Amino acid sequence: MFLLHLQNLGINPANIGFSTLTMESDKFICIREKVGEQAQVVIIDMSDPTTPIRRPISAESAIMNPASKVIALKVDRKVSQPIEGHAAAFAEFKIEGNSKPSTLFCFAVRSPAGGKLHVIEVGQPAAGNQPFVKKAVDVFFPPEAQTDFPVAMQIGTKHGVIYLITKYGYIHMYDLESGVCIYMNRISADTIFVTAPHEPSSGIIGVNKKGQVLSVCVEEDNIVNYATNVLQNPDLGLRMAIRSNLAGAEELFARKFNTLFAQGSYAEAAKVAASAPKGILRTSDTIRKFQSVPAQPGQASPLLQYFGILLDQGQLNKFESLELCRPVLQQGRKQLLEKWLKEDKLECSEELGDLVKTADPTLALSVYLRANVPNKVIQCFAETGQFQKIVLYAKKVGYTPDWIFLLRSVMRVSPEQGLQFSQMLVQDEEPLANINQIVDVFMENSLIQQCTSFLLDALKNNRPAEGHLQTRLLEMNLIHAPQVADAILGNQMFTHYDRAHIAQLCEKAGLLQRALEHYTDLYDIKRAVVHTHLLNPEWLVNFFGSLSVEDSVECLRAMLSANIRQNLQLCVQVASKYHEQLGTQSLVELFESFKSYEGLFYFLGSIVNFSQDPDVHFKYIQAACKTGQIKEVERICRESNCYNPERVKNFLKEAKLTDQLPLIIVCDRFDFVHDLVLYLYRNNLQKYIEIYVQKVNPSRIPAVIGGLLDVDCSEDVIKNLIMVVRGQFSTDELVAEVEKRNSTAAITSHFAWSRFPVDVCNENSLFKSEARYLVRRKDPELWANVLEENSPFRRQLIDQVVQTALSETQDPEEVSVTVKAFMTADLPNELIELLEKIVLDNSVFSEHRNLQNLLILTAIKADRTRVMEYINRLDNYDAPDIANIAISNELYEEAFAIFRKFDVNTSAIQVLIEHIGNLDRAYEFAERCNEPAVWSQLARAQLQKDLVKEAIDSYIKADDPSAYMEVVQAAGRNNNWEDLVKFLQMARKKARESYVETELIFALAKTNRLSELEEFVSGPNNAHIQQVGDRCYEEGMYDAAKLLYNNVSNFARLASTLVHLGEYQAAVDSGRKANSTRTWKEVCFACVDGKEFRLAQICGLHIVIHADELEELISYYQDRGYFEELIALLEAALGLERAHMGMFTELAILYSKFKPQKMREHLELFWSRVNIPKVLRAAEQAHLWGELVFLYDKYEEYDNAIITMMNHPTDAWKEGQFKDIIAKVANVELYYKALQFYLDYKPLLINDLLLVLSPRLDHTRTVSFFSKVNQLPLVKPYLRSVQNHNNKGVNEALNNLLTEEEDYQGLRASIDAYDNFDNITLAQRLEKHELIEFRRIAAYLYKGNNRWKQSVELCKKDRLYKDAMQYAAESKDAELAEKLLQWFLEEGKQECFAASLFACYDLLHPDVVLELAWRHNIMDFAMPYFIQVMREYLTKVDKLDASESLRKEEEQVAEPTPIVFGQQLMLTAGPSAVPPQANFPYGYTAPGFTQPPVYGFNM
Repeated sequence: MFLLHLQNLGINPANIGFSTLTMESDKFICIREKVGEQAQVVIIDMSDPTTPIRRPISAESAIMNPASKVIALKVDRKVSQPIEGHAAAFAEFKIEGNSKPSTLFCFAVRSPAGGKLHVIEVGQPAAGNQPFVKKAVDVFFPPEAQTDFPVAMQIGTKHGVIYLITKYGYIHMYDLESGVCIYMNRISADTIFVTAPHEPSSGIIGVNKKGQVLSVCVEEDNIVNYATNVLQNPDLGLRMAIRSNLAGAEELFARKFNTLFAQGSYAEAAKVAASAPKGILRTSDTIRKFQSVPAQPGQASPLLQYFGILLDQGQLNKFESLELCRPVLQQGRKQLLEKWLKEDKLECSEELGDLVKTADPTLALSVYLRANVPNKVIQCFAETGQFQKIVLYAKKVGYTPDWIFLLRSVMRVSPEQGLQFSQMLVQDEEPLANINQIVDVFMENSLIQQCTSFLLDALKNNRPAEGHLQTRLLEMNLIHAPQVADAILGNQMFTHYDRAHIAQLCEKAGLLQRALEHYTDLYDIKRAVVHTHLLNPEWLVNFFGSLSVEDSVECLRAMLSANIRQNLQLCVQVASKYHEQLGTQSLVELFESFKSYEGLFYFLGSIVNFSQDPDVHFKYIQAACKTGQIKEVERICRESNCYNPERVKNFLKEAKLTDQLPLIIVCDRFDFVHDLVLYLYRNNLQKYIEIYVQKVNPSRIPAVIGGLLDVDCSEDVIKNLIMVVRGQFSTDELVAEVEKRNSTAAITSHFAWSRFPVDVCNENSLFKSEARYLVRRKDPELWANVLEENSPFRRQLIDQVVQTALSETQDPEEVSVTVKAFMTADLPNELIELLEKIVLDNSVFSEHRNLQNLLILTAIKADRTRVMEYINRLDNYDAPDIANIAISNELYEEAFAIFRKFDVNTSAIQVLIEHIGNLDRAYEFAERCNEPAVWSQLARAQLQKDLVKEAIDSYIKADDPSAYMEVVQAAGRNNNWEDLVKFLQMARKKARESYVETELIFALAKTNRLSELEEFVSGPNNAHIQQVGDRCYEEGMYDAAKLLYNNVSNFARLASTLVHLGEYQAAVDSGRKANSTRTWKEVCFACVDGKEFRLAQICGLHIVIHADELEELISYYQDRGYFEELIALLEAALGLERAHMGMFTELAILYSKFKPQKMREHLELFWSRVNIPKVLRAAEQAHLWGELVFLYDKYEEYDNAIITMMNHPTDAWKEGQFKDIIAKVANVELYYKALQFYLDYKPLLINDLLLVLSPRLDHTRTVSFFSKVNQLPLVKPYLRSVQNHNNKGVNEALNNLLTEEEDYQGLRASIDAYDNFDNITLAQRLEKHELIEFRRIAAYLYKGNNRWKQSVELCKKDRLYKDAMQYAAESKDAELAEKLLQWFLEEGKQECFAASLFACYDLLHPDVVLELAWRHNIMDFAMPYFIQVMREYLTKVDKLDASESLRKEEEQVAEPTPIVFGQQLMLTAGPSAVPPQANFPYGYTAPGFTQPPVYGFNM
């Protein structure tokens, strides 16, 4: 077949040659060529020959590796030793009847004598093999190619064909076994200089000088017919058909089989049927034929012989397997079946599996697996409890069983395994079975816990379509395990279930909180919410936030109606928290409707400080009174500015409290003194009047006195009041009050104005008139005189000026002169009095700015105690300047009052913060003015004082986020996270700063507001979520970290977080997404610690594939004692694509420590994939001697294997294994130790061992060994088996044994067959033997050693006449024969004498015989001898006479004869044709030769 032309690929013809082109296989051709000065190597891949690869490589030789693209270069030439011959090749060939292939060497040589092909065996034949008979056949070269010679040889291993290529392009094909020439022809006109085996066709491929790539192979369809019909060699055709399993010889095999079967040669017929190609005779008919033949006694049945031959050759087919296994199972020899399956001797089928299943379901499973019967495999998995393998197997083979039926079967056996099985059914995106049906199976068996585990895993994705299953899950747990249902609902895993139905079930189960979370109907909510003792108070309060206003009020009403004492506190909390939404008025009415003043008091008490609603304050006062909280009534009456005074006054009067102080405070504050006095006096509460004027407000005594006068109170009482208070009130006012009620008291004396001089006034104490005079005069000098310090009347005058004169004037100039006069006189205190009169007493100058400024400044310098009063009472002064002056004089309260009064609130609060340092007052001030700037200043101050909560509240009220960084830092230091959330939420509304949003997320996490957190991160934001997640993780806030990592898809950290949360399943899912070894390890170890071994195994499968991580994983499991789980993990990992040696090795070591019973099976399956030295150490430490031997065997440490078996025979020794391994040991001494071991341990099996060792034993040493231990009789079978070696020691030992056993026949056979022993010694010993047969053998031995005389003498002694005559005749010694005759005569044995005459006929002299016969008168016995002698002599005489007559006749013949006769000369005769030889088909003939010339001569 033409494959390729190298020149078409650009190969230079000059480079196509033996020295530059190499082809080591049919895969690559390698050519060295030179293009210009550049040397290169061209590589042609025969799978893609059109794209040769060129590489700039300089080398003297280049060849390609047949298995991979590796090129070998040779640069330095070395001298090599040539091999004589032209072409050669090695072959592995299995001769029929041999168990192992033989190594053959084929070589061809052309010499002057002709061509020869030699096939010889290399080395010693393998144990049990017959040696290959050397072949040497002629290689025919046609006449036109007489100078041709072989150049290449390849072996077609598949067909057993030798391909011989010659220089002239001829191909010769020979049968490798017989050397018969199959075919010869010329395939190329040019020399094929390189060849290689062609694997696809089992032929050859070659390249000729033209660059053509050619291939030659056997045509399988015709080769058998060709050998049979064309070559007329049916045996060759049969052999090739058998050898290569070829068609074409069917009739031959069928005929041969039928013939042998008919002849009763069943064993031979079985061999023919087994070896027939294509299995043409391996049919059910053949089996039936053998079954029909009865077994002979003491012999195996023909059918078993047939099966035995088939098993030796390979695998049985379906019918054969069934027929063989049926009787084997009936006999209970299951181990044979296991052995055949392990050796792959049986064709597995469903029928075979059914047959085996009755005996061993596990073995049947193996059969079904091999036969690929999915339904039966799955059935067996279920029956043998291997449920976890069912799903994996079904997926692998693409089979869909009835999963629900299987699940029911599993459930009946083990609910836990049923759970695992069900989880496997739904672990993929598309579940293998309907989840509803799976749940039904669980419920049929009342497996609530397992069903819950299954559904939690199956429904983890919370899909809408699974809503009914979510409902079902919750329903079953609410009925049977409410705590579990509560946990499920608490985790908020599901959102698509029937909420109304679940709510009802929650209520029935006592989970009222969950019921309320799900109820939407007000009737249901009211029914459940009243049982507050079963609800978490904090949760219930928050729950009201999810209700509408109307529903909330109705629920509160229901709670109060059901049990007001039990539910009141909670109702108050709800009302307090949601009063803005629910409406204060409606809440008040609610409490009032139940006459619950206590509830009303506590409710209003929580809001009254922040409310400016008069009604709220009034209701609070009212509720406090009803509940006896007098102190609180007193406080509100004093501090509140929001209530209606009239209304409160009237209520307090009607309330008739035991303590009238609240009424006093209200009346005092709002100028109801007169009413107060009347009420107290008329109700005999005079003591409270005293309390009022003494402790509450003494300045109010004029009004009190007026009221008392109105009710005609006694003068004594009034005098006592005035005496008690003394000087703390205005006398003028008192007088005015009195005057109003008594006209006589109002009469005053009027002095005449005619007495103006000051002195007159002084003398007469008319200071009032003097004062008026001075004011009106407006004379500074006069003022200076009267205001002199030494003036005795100065004080009285000043009093009158202040009290009367200036208050009466309306002239600004008069006032100005008077004030200046006081200032000039340096009378600050008196000036204050003066200015007070002018400014404060509602004069026309009250609003004069300068006067007010002067009054305040004077007070600052002279009487600071009065500054505050002036500040409060005056309104028209320069507030900022005055306030700053006050601050500089450390009058901070006064400065604060100024700023507050004039609404310079920022400055006011600055004074409170910086100068007064009272943040509580600052807070109250800020609350009253409620300005952002004020709140901001307060917030900064509070923050500096580390009042974080207060600062945050202030910033929020200021709506000022500017200091967010400082707030965040301070809140973090003080753990004010709740407040920080509020602040950051406010800040986020102002500006979406990344920092703000990041810290808001963290604060939400710290406050555990996970729902808000999730909502936040789900929406648009600029936060650094990853960073926050890391912070949460580091601080142990794993729930929050879970949400955050999930949001940013950081599955590695998410998995770590879930591990800390104990959500192992979710952690595994995240680990799968992260697909990081570190993550897998963390999750796996956590699952191990949490005893979630199923999940740990899932993680472990992703770890063990990394050899570097395997040791740590194993240590983690082992340190915690989880050996079973670790083994299960590694077992599951063995099927992974990336399974490596370390996994198999470590599992083997674990088996050795914890499950030694499984180690052997593991090693048998995976010995090639384990680190044998490491496992060897483990097996040795565990004393698993059988496994240790197995490993030594596979590691080819046969010596150690044998030593182990001998040292621990109970555990390690197995006969077949021992014999297999002992044949491979390198240390010969072990053979003899093994023999000693067998003698000690299994003496009856020693011959089997010797049979195995016989090719390698030194038989002489072996015999010596057994002789020393006196056990030669035990090894007699061995001696017989090796006697064919004709070893002297063996022969002598066996001969001695036969002698001792008195087996003369065996001894004689041994002597006859094997002669290498000391004949004489044995003869001498036998000569003395008591049995005649042994003495006869001694004579035989003497005869064999030419000791004829001893031999005959011994025969004579034992009367062995025949032997004596035979030995005498064989000796050719006439003397010995004659002596024997004489002895016979002496013994009177005339018959023996006559017999000897014929036995020794050639040795005896007739005269001696005649003499002896005559002398002993036995002529009758000698007569036959003499007759024969006479006949012999007469015959000789006749022959001489005839010869003489013939000679005379010839002498008389005288006719002449021609010189030349016979055939014509060679010169004139044409060449005689020689028919073609059978060995050279296709028209080629052997060389023709003429017959030799015949030459004649005349004599």
